[in-house]
Amino acid sequence: MARLELAKVGKAFGTTQVIHDVDLQIADGEFAVFVGPSGCGKSTLLRLICGLETATEGEIRIDGARVNDVPAADRGLAMVFQSYALYPHMTVRENMAFGLENLRTPQANIEAKVKGAAALLRLDQLLERRPTELSGGQRQRVAIGRAIVREPRIFLFDEPLSNLDAELRVSMRSEIIALHRRLATTMIYVTHDQVEAMTMADRIVVLRAGRVEQVGAPLDLYNAPANRFVAGFIGSPQMNFLPARVAEAHPNEIVVDVADGVRVALPMQGDGVAAGATVTLGVRPEHLVIGPGEPHSLAIVIDQVEQLGGHSLIHGRLRESDVRVSATVAGQARARPGDIAHASVPGALAHLFGEDGAAIPRNARA
Repeated sequence: MARLELAKVGKAFGTTQVIHDVDLQIADGEFAVFVGPSGCGKSTLLRLICGLETATEGEIRIDGARVNDVPAADRGLAMVFQSYALYPHMTVRENMAFGLENLRTPQANIEAKVKGAAALLRLDQLLERRPTELSGGQRQRVAIGRAIVREPRIFLFDEPLSNLDAELRVSMRSEIIALHRRLATTMIYVTHDQVEAMTMADRIVVLRAGRVEQVGAPLDLYNAPANRFVAGFIGSPQMNFLPARVAEAHPNEIVVDVADGVRVALPMQGDGVAAGATVTLGVRPEHLVIGPGEPHSLAIVIDQVEQLGGHSLIHGRLRESDVRVSATVAGQARARPGDIAHASVPGALAHLFGEDGAAIPRNARA
């Protein structure tokens, strides 16, 4: 196990800066997930940690020792890629042992490590098969086993489940979480899938354009996003963003006017917020309350209903402003395209963002 520290780490390819002043600490034994849209720099950051890329600024430290100039093979890390990269002519046993053989590890040690990793990953009955005889999930377990036998200080995963179908991804997520519990080793996992991030991580690192937007436990990011980008990226379906104007600003409450003459009171710190200011009201689809039309509810013109069995997703637009809105409804909604749905906004669960996109702080009492 090991702890990792990044201090003002930057990376440029020629004149193009792709990683900007990243400060990050990952604790010994922690499961950290890097998440963000394509091109945000998450895989590049992982490659900097591994040593496959060289940082142009800052320091990378493992257990306090600077490793910027240490070759990848000597950092004590193991990386699992999106591609299984298994040798098709080798058996599972040979694939898992190959790296150790290149390191001239004694054969008895190789055999013991392969046997232990195979038992851990439920591959012990498949050791004599070749990759073409395995399912996608089994191949990914072999790739993970190849990393385990090296007994690394830190495991690095670069979108390892992207090539699997949806059902298998869910299964493999559970297996990797269980593996982390058994090994108690530091793991860093890269994904573009925020559901993977929410379900797997001890802490999530949200990246955008090479910068860290927010770091925190999954529910901290869900409940208290630092800005509009994080709020929109974490959560599925995405948070609704409604243009609003501040009607009243008090020390412990902000009242905003939204479309359709709806007024919402939020338990937020009004210090520094001026009446008349333009803001954005954020509310998650699962927090909108769909019910009979009331004076203080939003009127949504429905254009699509997704029936998911246990719940339904209603998609539409505000009748007065054409702003897109989605709502989650328990059970099987009877609504049809063209119908009007009325949604109330619970101020205690809503979010407010300033013109710069930063979240306005919620009251400590809220």
